[in-house]
Amino acid sequence: MSDHPPAPRVTALQLTVSIALGLWLGFLAIVLTGWLLSRFLFNEQLAPVAAAVQQLGQPPAVQPAPEPPTPMFEQYQQNLQRNEQRQALDQARSDPRNLSNPKCQFWLQQDQNAPSEKSRANVLQFCD
Repeated sequence: MSDHPPAPRVTALQLTVSIALGLWLGFLAIVLTGWLLSRFLFNEQLAPVAAAVQQLGQPPAVQPAPEPPTPMFEQYQQNLQRNEQRQALDQARSDPRNLSNPKCQFWLQQDQNAPSEKSRANVLQFCD
């Protein structure tokens, strides 16, 4: 006779519960590992997204009053106006309909000989 105690019997129910518990714990371990990796590895990449989501949840801030135009912006606007005026004058000079308009011809000649704001304004007024 042997001195060994008898081996414990494992029932089918115990085996099924043990396998299910092992699978469940393995699934939890994989999910927890993925979550921890995403927190540490992708935290820097997701920071702008998190900030945008947080900003969407906040009420809109009051917009500050617009700053007065800078000298450079004013110069840009003046250049735009000059270019538009120059294009309008060039168009008035090249339009054949203006050849039969004596007032337009007079102011075109004045603007060509002695350009001034008045002559430019009159060209734009009397020419098509």
